[in-house]
Amino acid sequence: MKINEQTKSILIDKMTILKTPGKADICLVGPVKLPVEQGDFSAVFQWYTWLELDGANHDKEAVLESLSDANLAFGQQSSVLVYGDFKESENALVRMHSICHTGDIFGSKRCDCGYQLHQSMKMIAEHGCGAIFYLADHEGRGIGLFSKSLAYLLQQEGYDTVEANQALGFEDDTRSYEGAIRVLRELRENPVTLITNNPKKLDALMKHGLAAKDHIPLWGGLTEDNSFYLDTKVKKSGHIPLQKPTFIV
Repeated sequence: MKINEQTKSILIDKMTILKTPGKADICLVGPVKLPVEQGDFSAVFQWYTWLELDGANHDKEAVLESLSDANLAFGQQSSVLVYGDFKESENALVRMHSICHTGDIFGSKRCDCGYQLHQSMKMIAEHGCGAIFYLADHEGRGIGLFSKSLAYLLQQEGYDTVEANQALGFEDDTRSYEGAIRVLRELRENPVTLITNNPKKLDALMKHGLAAKDHIPLWGGLTEDNSFYLDTKVKKSGHIPLQKPTFIV
């Protein structure tokens, strides 16, 4: 079904084609006003999403015309929540958050992902400026949801997170941040402060073009169920140790 000209006129100005020599084009869409409420926390974010395009020489109209045949529901698209004057503010917080179906949606306590996602929103709103990149192809450190369920079964038998992924034939961490960094460059030129417990992650992102000047750790959501998981992060993934462990129930 062809998209009419009125629909195109509404959408075209909210689309940007990002081009990098030797890389697939990215179509960035937004901002969309997105009011968020979680318990006693509420804020209005500006929401963007992006799509990596196949082939070359894309234009906005071609992207719109291809939507009905693209089967995007069967793939994964990442997005970003922006708060405040992200483009011009001198100091902005950024969280590169890997999707966690079990933690973010179900509230699983096998990890601290849900806590980190929601706490990052609060930190950014309180700070006055920032962005949360929600990276949809990062489930299970890049192994996917189905493989993650198998890894969880191995963890129930005593494997740690790294051992379980490797036992299934994966590297410890297969995540890529290339697309997210390209989108960040479009939304902001000034350096950012990264919300992460892992200084190695900050160093790796900077080597791939992230303009960052510092990082802020984010510990919390510790339970008896995820203490082994968090300890593995410290011992095997380079995370900053939690100074004063406090369990929550």
